[in-house]
Amino acid sequence: MRARDLGIVIGLGRPGPLNAVTDVPGVRVGHTTLIDGEGPLRVGHGPVRTGVTVVLPRGPERWDEPVFAGCHRLNGNGEMTGLEWIRESGMLTTPVAITNTHSVGVVRDALVAASLDRAGSRRAYWSLPVVGETWDGLLNDVNGFHVRPEHLRSALDSASGGPVAEGDVGGGTGMVCHEFKGGIGTASRVLPADRGGHTVGVLVQANHGKRAWLRVDGVPVGVEIGTAEIPSPYDHITNVGGATPPAGSGSIIVVVATDAPLLPHQCERVAQRAGLGIARAGGTGGHTSGDLFIAFATGNPIPAEDEDDPRMLAYDVRAVGDRVIDALFDGAIEATEEAIVNALVAAETMTGRDGVTAHALPHDRLMEIMARYGRGPSRAG
Repeated sequence: MRARDLGIVIGLGRPGPLNAVTDVPGVRVGHTTLIDGEGPLRVGHGPVRTGVTVVLPRGPERWDEPVFAGCHRLNGNGEMTGLEWIRESGMLTTPVAITNTHSVGVVRDALVAASLDRAGSRRAYWSLPVVGETWDGLLNDVNGFHVRPEHLRSALDSASGGPVAEGDVGGGTGMVCHEFKGGIGTASRVLPADRGGHTVGVLVQANHGKRAWLRVDGVPVGVEIGTAEIPSPYDHITNVGGATPPAGSGSIIVVVATDAPLLPHQCERVAQRAGLGIARAGGTGGHTSGDLFIAFATGNPIPAEDEDDPRMLAYDVRAVGDRVIDALFDGAIEATEEAIVNALVAAETMTGRDGVTAHALPHDRLMEIMARYGRGPSRAG
């Protein structure tokens, strides 16, 4: 179930055929979902509500071909490895992986191993992969380190084009968004032909936001569906390092992809606009939030590092002009906003450690509220 299945249309732009990051040619997404056990938290045993999600910029066949990339931080209470090299070189050289906060290390190391295996003898001497995180300790035994190298490998092996699973899957399995169940969401926009016809796609791991701030297409859904009606999982969480996290604690990772020919500084500018999409859905980049964004562009062919390849001496690149970059900004903002809403609509109610429950955003109430504010099926039609 997605926002448009409920008749909810976000923004003015036209989505791609899948309304997903995989509308960008070559981009592939894979998930490994880990759900096991119930009842009281026993560190190292569970309950387990976590996983890994991967985004491959050029698919498995062209994994070792770099893409130009840029990154941005709205609030930095989080982690995304490999960004210093992206800032320095302007290139992304591996898939992007997303998991929980305390599994970044194992996923990073597993992605290094997978990258070196993939490169073989031609380029098997270093890798600085990008791995982002959000904290799923409300529902998951986050200190139990349940994500293992084989789970990263499984996500890579399963990566494909086509529709992208959303909600309680992959890295988003145990995540909470605006005090509803959150997780993975995606959306895309296709630029008008007179602006190049390029595609921009977004994938989010949404684990952020306070209930009262939630907006859907500008409608104050979080105020309308307060915690007295649908309880917040923060109401019952205990035993988190001796402290109780405040409502709305959490983070969001945003991956933006486009087939436009962008230079690294243009990728950085597109990445920044993800923050505006988060704001339109009610995110504020609060002190406890890690709002970290990466944008990559596949429109310039960049040779893989190979001393015998004469293209390593020089290669030609293109860049879009101002009218196109403006349209890409609009597409990235709208797709980020819609991806967050899709994560909320797709997610299902989940009970995790110690019986803590993150309730799904109720579709019937959402549609009733949207209609009352003049949104919904009549506008979508």
